[in-house]
Amino acid sequence: MMTLTNKVVSLWSPVDKILSSLIPLTDLTARLYIAKVFFMSGWSKITDWETTLWLFEEEYKVPQLPPELAAYMATAGELLLPVLLVIGFLTRFATTGLFILNIVAVISYYTTLQSSPAALQDHLQWGIILAMLATAHVKYFTIDNFVERKLMSNGN
Repeated sequence: MMTLTNKVVSLWSPVDKILSSLIPLTDLTARLYIAKVFFMSGWSKITDWETTLWLFEEEYKVPQLPPELAAYMATAGELLLPVLLVIGFLTRFATTGLFILNIVAVISYYTTLQSSPAALQDHLQWGIILAMLATAHVKYFTIDNFVERKLMSNGN
């Protein structure tokens, strides 16, 4: 006679297999989504550099950095790190860098974000996705995984 626990486990097992098979697609989707968000932000900065400099001088109050340097660093990070994230090269480095950019953006622009709950919510969601990507071992569709497998097969 099958116990209730055994029955639940036997019913759940196929669902678990389906969910597990979706991990690669979920990882890739999260990486592509976050990369697009940050890349588009960087693209808007670089395409209107005068406005970007003005924003960093007047609106974004990045602590401890001169506004022009902060503008260059943020723009470079928003344009380069998403590319690394999409191709899966130095994935944890890229996600950690974007996570830090996100935190700095929230801190620097908090008074404005505070009056826009949707924008603040966006940053919170991006932070959660970035934290998950940075702490998970993203191994699907990445150059990192290819390099790791190559090193393992060479005995290094």
